[in-house]
Amino acid sequence: KESAENHKIILHYLPPYSPNLNAIERLWKVMNEYVRNNQHFAKFKEFKEKILAFFHVTWPKISWSMTGILNNNFQKIHVFKQI
Repeated sequence: KESAENHKIILHYLPPYSPNLNAIERLWKVMNEYVRNNQHFAKFKEFKEKILAFFHVTWPKISWSMTGILNNNFQKIHVFKQI
């Protein structure tokens, strides 16, 4: 924490398991939609090649459109006190 403060890094603490708040989980979801959904891979090599192609070919083409999905702008839930 101290090192982060010294380097002006803001730490964001997440619940132990919160895939909707974890950017890598959201990227995984996008990758699944392009690579795995409704696909069968007879060999691991095919699966690996398809994933690598996604990150080397597809991702550079679509990444500009993913800024709304892969960001730190989370929906805030306001809790109101009852009087």
